[in-house]
Amino acid sequence: MRIATFNINNVVKRLPNLLAWLEAERPDVVCLQETKAPDALFPAQALEAAGYGAVWKGERTYNGVAILARGATPVPTRRALPGDPADAQSRYIEAAVNGVLVGCLYLPNGNPQPGPKFGYKLAWFDRLIAHAGELLATGVPVVLAGDYNVVATDLDIYRVKPLTTDALQQPQSKAAYRRLLDQGWTDAVRALHAGEQVFTFWDYFRDAWGRNAGMRLDHLLLSPVLAPRLRAAGVDAWVRGDAGASDHAPAWAELDWP
Repeated sequence: MRIATFNINNVVKRLPNLLAWLEAERPDVVCLQETKAPDALFPAQALEAAGYGAVWKGERTYNGVAILARGATPVPTRRALPGDPADAQSRYIEAAVNGVLVGCLYLPNGNPQPGPKFGYKLAWFDRLIAHAGELLATGVPVVLAGDYNVVATDLDIYRVKPLTTDALQQPQSKAAYRRLLDQGWTDAVRALHAGEQVFTFWDYFRDAWGRNAGMRLDHLLLSPVLAPRLRAAGVDAWVRGDAGASDHAPAWAELDWP
């Protein structure tokens, strides 16, 4: 089973890019973030024609998440992250696919920092950690995949800027990600590429793609049941070089499952 996560940065605008990647790589499960479309505009029919069933939670202009499954329809279990009923932003969806529980997340960016957006980011991270702990306690196979909007280590950015005010690089953001991993999750890409610089995001500005001035923001975390089944992991960086591309590229993990 190949599970991928891809911040598509507008699923309607970049539908041709998405379909081209699906045809080329044929992932079994895909978590999409920043679909940036209300539910009625999600391109379910085009994806079905490409062989993928889908569940989604949209939002006009911002956010939006979806889970796709090749030759199947994901069975939704949650359409929001628990812990704050007043939070209306579409940032989390969860579904069962072929015996695996898949959580697709788009963690808040948090900029500008300091400020209320950074507070929301940290509070959302706390809620994710709480829910992740509950998922682990069930003992079921789980993947938490998405855009975590955190530069976890110095290896995950092309150049470290110690005095930056960027919310993605703040000590509190890094510490929250470590707290999540310390529950027992395995970062699939880092587990198989220890010591390597691997990027999933290249800004549109300052020729970041051409200079390979990237960051690794998109992660697939595996529960202890799935971690021993990890066989391969990587990033389809070629997607970022296509015309009209998202500023992210898909990250993926291949599991010996079922």
